[in-house]
Amino acid sequence: MLYTVSLGWALLQTGRFLLSPLLPTIIRDLGITEATAGIALAIFQGSYALVQYPSGEYSDRWNRTTLIVPGLVVLAVGFALFGLAQGIVLFVVASTVVGVGKGLFAIPSRALLSDLFTANRGRALGIYAAGTDIGGLVSSGVAVLALTYFTWRTPFFPVAIALAVVTVVYATATREGYRVGSASLDLGGTVGRLVQSTQQRRTLVAFTLFYFMVGGFINFAPTYLAQAKGFSESLAGLSFGIVFAVGFAVKPAAGTLGDRFSRRGIAVAGLLIAAAALGGLLVVSTNLAIWVAIGVLALGYKTGFPLADAIIIDGAPDDGMGADLGAARALFLSANALGPAYVGVVATYASYDLAFVGFIACLVVAAGLLVVSD
Repeated sequence: MLYTVSLGWALLQTGRFLLSPLLPTIIRDLGITEATAGIALAIFQGSYALVQYPSGEYSDRWNRTTLIVPGLVVLAVGFALFGLAQGIVLFVVASTVVGVGKGLFAIPSRALLSDLFTANRGRALGIYAAGTDIGGLVSSGVAVLALTYFTWRTPFFPVAIALAVVTVVYATATREGYRVGSASLDLGGTVGRLVQSTQQRRTLVAFTLFYFMVGGFINFAPTYLAQAKGFSESLAGLSFGIVFAVGFAVKPAAGTLGDRFSRRGIAVAGLLIAAAALGGLLVVSTNLAIWVAIGVLALGYKTGFPLADAIIIDGAPDDGMGADLGAARALFLSANALGPAYVGVVATYASYDLAFVGFIACLVVAAGLLVVSD
């Protein structure tokens, strides 16, 4: 199950991160502005966020498989729609469908691993989260090939096919049947658990700011490198891969360290490193210095993903693990969805540098909140 759901996560993240290096070409081909592109990506993230909580609670009440398999199917359909998009309308539809499918898959798969790995929860979630970085690395190379030999639509079809194969593998391997129970949701009880202490409220705000920064940076990083640093689109896409190469190593390590030491302490260190590196990225100009800044930025902020999930799950009851994680991530990803819209609008009417200065402030404030809540 660890390998299967991690592979599914890596594949869907491959498709998702194809959008970042291909975004300048998509903007030109569809004849849209950066602001419009940012809003389209925000719709994707918004639909992903909205599905988090119900998928988590239903996976508690029904079972994990009943949510995971439909999620994989919807993802395969959504990425196929990206490959068919000839205009902004179908592009937005595809974004919405992929967002829903990702939401159906994300929380039940994490909850499944938390069920199976209780003593080494951080490590298991770190391995799973590293699928994001595998996907990002693959997408960086695939995007270059697509821009050189094909069209921006081409690579989404193999992603859709691969997800269909993973769906069959998971459905064959799982020991759970399919069970649909009550469709009611105890949102009030879940929210009450999450905000019952000052420490938990500060933690939620801290990781909300963190996810807001990630949403804006990760969607516009290649475009920023191309427009503000003078990189070619291919070089920007390859440079973007540094983020994922670092994250692939950092996430399992951060999760393992979190199992042994303070999850919050490690998260604070990562946030402050990321803030310093993002500031450095704004002022350096040589290619080598830019690559170093990107690598250090990834080293800092990639620690946050497995730690945020594990911190929320640690405080959740066994029978409400999916619901609590889903509700918390719905909040985080709502902020994440606003990130690309924020960058798109600020970059259109002011500059990327101004947008990223705002992200530095978010990281510093988030670190401060985790310190006082430790």
